Amino acid sequence: MDKVVKSAAEAVADIPDGAVLMAGGFGLCGIPERLIAALADQGTRGLTFISNNAGVDGFGLGILLDRGQIKKMISSYVGENKEFARQFLSGELEVDLVPQGTLAERVRAGGAGIPAFYTPTGVGTPVAEGKEVRHFDGRPYVLETALRADFALIKAWKADRHGNLVFRATARNFNPMMATAARITIAEVEELVEPGQLEADQVHTPGIFVQRVVLGSGYEKRIERRTTRPRS
Repeated sequence: MDKVVKSAAEAVADIPDGAVLMAGGFGLCGIPERLIAALADQGTRGLTFISNNAGVDGFGLGILLDRGQIKKMISSYVGENKEFARQFLSGELEVDLVPQGTLAERVRAGGAGIPAFYTPTGVGTPVAEGKEVRHFDGRPYVLETALRADFALIKAWKADRHGNLVFRATARNFNPMMATAARITIAEVEELVEPGQLEADQVHTPGIFVQRVVLGSGYEKRIERRTTRPRS
């Protein structure tokens, strides 16, 4: 089945107001920037995003925050974005702050069909408030539930027309697990090849998890913060 769509706009056209979405990436590395921009242009509102972070001001998910399209963030890092902080402190934005490893495992569990799991992370902190705590081998563990979404927006390096994906270096981050944990997964890619051109053992995400593929170009690949020191 050829899963390639003509444009990012076409790929996100059926995402409705109030949808729950996952967005791959870590900081600005490996984010689905073309799909996010298309969603911003579409004007879809009341969105819940599951993402490690919320981009930066004016880029990545920051674009959607600037336009008031996100109502809730489920994430593990909330720095580098002044508009995020403003909306959170003013009560405009609901935030579910999740430890990073727990967020990754909640998404992985959602893709694997595991409804919940126990973890020691967060025991005795506000993270555990209202959640079941059990002891195993004398150690307390808090129950965390899996995460799933209506749509996953992910970024890959290369894909074939059947939706088999290859990620590159650290851009792999949250993308592969999110591809498995949504009803519809939309992948934007930098390079598109024909079926059979990817070696089977090179594929990171099999096409069975991907419903749509869109070819992007001209990626900025920004760095959130560059720290340098004077040359000696």
